[in-house]
Amino acid sequence: MKNIFLGILFLTITVVSGQTEEKMKQFDSNFVHTVYFWLKHPDNAEDRKAFETSLKKFLDHSQYAKTKFIGVPPKASRDVVDGSFTYSLVVTFESAEAQEKYQKEEPHLLFVKESSDLWTKVIVYDSTSI
Repeated sequence: MKNIFLGILFLTITVVSGQTEEKMKQFDSNFVHTVYFWLKHPDNAEDRKAFETSLKKFLDHSQYAKTKFIGVPPKASRDVVDGSFTYSLVVTFESAEAQEKYQKEEPHLLFVKESSDLWTKVIVYDSTSI
């Protein structure tokens, strides 16, 4: 009974939020925001957990982010692959205007406030489709 309740609760939250697993997989090529993070202490489990928790909370509450992908570098198999970062983030938006609103929304600002002490370097690549 408890599992059924939890399943219904999860489904309700997913439907109400409008961000379904399927929608998160739909790549919107209008505006792609790719971010690479280098943590100060990449081997520190507590720092990694704090960063991941803050990042997931932020993405769960963003009104504008569509595709939401958090990654870590795989074992590099070629010289052209840069695996020096700790985390990557790929987020897509329906427009440049939506991405601009995302930059100013409270969940994003809170993420930066909570996590900026954890990283030494951040690089952002934004692109639009051709």
